[in-house]
Amino acid sequence: MAREACVVRQTRETQIRCTINLDGSGKYTVETPSGFFTHMLESFACHGRFDLDLAVQGDVHVDLHHTVEDTGLVLGMAIDRALGERTGIERAGFWLFPMDEALTQVAIDLGGRPFSVVRGNLPQTHLGNFSTDLVHDFLYGLSVGLRANVHVHFLYGRSAHHLIEAMFKGLGKALRSAVRVTGERVPSTKGQI
Repeated sequence: MAREACVVRQTRETQIRCTINLDGSGKYTVETPSGFFTHMLESFACHGRFDLDLAVQGDVHVDLHHTVEDTGLVLGMAIDRALGERTGIERAGFWLFPMDEALTQVAIDLGGRPFSVVRGNLPQTHLGNFSTDLVHDFLYGLSVGLRANVHVHFLYGRSAHHLIEAMFKGLGKALRSAVRVTGERVPSTKGQI
């Protein structure tokens, strides 16, 4: 059975359509109002080997906040839907991703409770039209939609671009590990997630 799903969200602030296949090969089509954000989401899909079709529009005349947070929410909802009851999945994943001088750590638990934590400093405040504090908003939206704990630690690096790109690549790798089917039962002492 294919683990794929499509979620559409249309509000007065954002219009987002996301289709994901968790057992894909890393093919992606991503369109957002931010070249940097588009590149990060492409890196996530490529390194997680998820097939991702994502079209995002938002009220960028205000700023990118609603757009980025809602994209995280919709992406999380699509992954959650594709996982179904989460039967047999590994559930947790961890990745330490280097990119040149930068090193970022990502850990995720698909245990059903949303929470996001971001630690460490980003040396630049903007990358194109993308404010680097939007990383927090994206991860918050993702954790809520996915019903997951998502922890990121920017360990060190000179370039905010490299630190954030390492985060998105590491997020793809950690999530790929967490969604991997390794058993036949729901991985919880409760019997459900």
